[in-house]
Amino acid sequence: MATVPRPGAYVCGIDAAMDVIGGKWKVLILWALADRPGCRFGELRRLVPGITEKVLAAHLRELEADGVVHREAHDEVPPRVEYTLTDAGARLNAALAPLGAWGREHVLGDTSPYPH
Repeated sequence: MATVPRPGAYVCGIDAAMDVIGGKWKVLILWALADRPGCRFGELRRLVPGITEKVLAAHLRELEADGVVHREAHDEVPPRVEYTLTDAGARLNAALAPLGAWGREHVLGDTSPYPH
């Protein structure tokens, strides 16, 4: 799937990346999908406590449009939709891992080697 460039002039790659992951929930959605590939909407909602259905649906659409999440609708009754990370999404998660490690160490005082 080709991504659609977002409008606006970016100064550097950081502001372009922040445009993709901006907001309270997108990074948590990406991390949940890394742990559970092929995740369904309801399961994602449980994995990201506090997110509303409306916000989750909107963020999943945006992440799909940005090419970091793949949505697959299965032709079944009842309908089944699964979400997975694309290669770009997996690379984005890998890029976010050092940021998560910094947050765990600096803010939480946790020096464990686990990425989440």
